[in-house]
Amino acid sequence: MVGALVPLEGATYTPPGVREFRFFCEATEPGTNGPNDPGNVAGCTFGVDWMNKPFWLAVIGAALVIALWFFASRNLKLVPGKGQFFWEYVYGFIRNGVGRDILGPEYRRYLPYLLGLFSFVLVNNWFGETFLFMFPTFSNIGYAWALAIMSWVIYIGAGIHKHGFGHYMKMQLIPPGVPGYLYPVIIPLEFLSNFITRPLTLGLRLFANMFAGHLVVMVFVIGGAYLLTFPHNAFYNVSGAVSLLFSFAILFLELFIGFLQAYIFTVLTAQYINSSLADAH
Repeated sequence: MVGALVPLEGATYTPPGVREFRFFCEATEPGTNGPNDPGNVAGCTFGVDWMNKPFWLAVIGAALVIALWFFASRNLKLVPGKGQFFWEYVYGFIRNGVGRDILGPEYRRYLPYLLGLFSFVLVNNWFGETFLFMFPTFSNIGYAWALAIMSWVIYIGAGIHKHGFGHYMKMQLIPPGVPGYLYPVIIPLEFLSNFITRPLTLGLRLFANMFAGHLVVMVFVIGGAYLLTFPHNAFYNVSGAVSLLFSFAILFLELFIGFLQAYIFTVLTAQYINSSLADAH
C-alpha cells in the first residue's frame, strides 16, 4: 500500500516500526565513521545492554520526582503562593480523589506510594513529548511490567498484613456463598483473576498506550519529513507539510493520554489495594 502511494525505488525512506523501541549495544569497528574513528559501543552504557535509554529515563524520572516533591514541601506558608498552590492541588488531587475516596480511612498508609506512583508514571510518559528525550519510558514493556509487579506486591502485601496469609487467600479465592462442589472451578478462576490477570492487564494497558502513541507520532513526523523533501512532487510536499503540522496535534493528544494513563494506573492500584483490605467481597 505504501509502495503504491510513494515510489520508493532508490529512496532511503524506511517506515518507523518496532526497531525504534529497541536499544542494544552496537559495537562499531575503528574507522567506521572516518579514518580517525576509534570505534565505540553505541546504544548502551559501559557495554551493558540494560543500561540503555529507557533505563536512564527511568533513573532521571525517579530523580525528578524526588527533587520536585522535596522542593515542593519546603518553606510551606499558611497563605500559599502560586507554586505552593499548584503542588498542593496535585497532592490533593491524589489524596482526595484517589486515596481517600477509594481506600477510605486507611488511605494515609498508602498515600505516599500512590502519589509517587502517579508522579513517576506521569513524568516518564511525558518524556515522549519532551525535547532531548522524545521517548516514553513505558513504551518499553519491561518497565511497565516492573511497575505492575510493584503494585502487585503492594496490594497483596496489604491484604496479608491485615488479614493474615490463610484468611487473605481464602477471601481472594472463595467468594461468599459459593457451594463447595464449585470450588474446583471457582478457585482457579479467582486465582487467575486476582493474582495473574490484574498485574498483566495493568502493565499491558500502560505499555500499549505509550507504544502505540509514540509510534503514531513517529509515523507522522518521519513520514511527513520524507514527503516534504521528496523531489519534484508538489503533492507529496504539501502532504508532508500537513503531516508535520498534524503531528503537533498528536503530540498534545499524547500529553493528555500520558496523564490519563498515569491516573488510571494509580486508580487501579488503589482499587486493588482496597479489594485486599476489604473484609468481604
